[in-house]
Amino acid sequence: LTMFHFWLWRDSLVIDKVSNKYVFVTGCDSGFGYVLCKKLERHGFQVLAGCLTQKGADDLQRGTGPNLKTILVDVTDASSVKMAMQWVQKETGGKGLWGLVNNAGRSVPMGPTEWMRTEDFHSTLRVNMMGVIETTLAFLPLIKKARGRIVNVASVLGRLAANGGGYCISKFGVESFSDCLRRDIHYFGIKVSIIEPGFFKTAVTSLEPIEKELHRLWNQLDPEVRDSYGEKYFEKYIKLQRFIMNTFCDPDLSKVTNCMIHALTAKYPRTRYSAGWDAKFAWIPFSYAPAFIVDSMLSAVLPRPAQSCS
Repeated sequence: LTMFHFWLWRDSLVIDKVSNKYVFVTGCDSGFGYVLCKKLERHGFQVLAGCLTQKGADDLQRGTGPNLKTILVDVTDASSVKMAMQWVQKETGGKGLWGLVNNAGRSVPMGPTEWMRTEDFHSTLRVNMMGVIETTLAFLPLIKKARGRIVNVASVLGRLAANGGGYCISKFGVESFSDCLRRDIHYFGIKVSIIEPGFFKTAVTSLEPIEKELHRLWNQLDPEVRDSYGEKYFEKYIKLQRFIMNTFCDPDLSKVTNCMIHALTAKYPRTRYSAGWDAKFAWIPFSYAPAFIVDSMLSAVLPRPAQSCS
């Protein structure tokens, strides 16, 4: 009990003088990034927000003060990331960067693995994994200068792979990259934290693009492969996605952004943050279960192909 109280006390300690600290966040057009930037600005940080679109940048800038500035950045484009780094370097005026939040991400296309083509994997991996690596390496000198923080957004699906496509692969990659990075650079006083959100209502879990991509994947299949699954399988798979996204996605994004803020403001930030009740009490515990138990649970809810052996 004494150790638990000590952990709570240690976990509650925060840094001071945040008004002279700069934080750069990617993927701020909507969702976690959008909410986080507004909260950080109210918290007193100097916020530098990377948006993919001008509309996203304008929407974020609206209603915020002079402590929040935006720039357009595409994390899949090395030249765009370099330009953003040079802009941040200028904005920070030689002070270095206190926080880098790698939040930009995409979920589609996702679906049964056999439905994918190589380029379908690439489209997700370029954003979710290579984008994190590209951005981190570009900004690392600025982080070292401030002895700052790196916060990488992974997912519970980076602990337990539940669907095909590049999403789970990319999030496992973020977990691995973050662990290696943390161990490699802790000598410089840099802290690396991983955020593992459960299912939340954001653009990543929006049904329209998920269903649109599923239809595209289904239509690109060879007739022989399509027949092996059957139309009923496809229809049930779509219905399952609707049920999951409508039932389990939490609209309270602050459960995630509060973890991000703690990682940036705590004297002793945690290595991992599980965000959301489903993450804490379902996905993370399941990730420690024997594979045959997880396989059986997932098989019980997934539809069965027309030509399956069982």
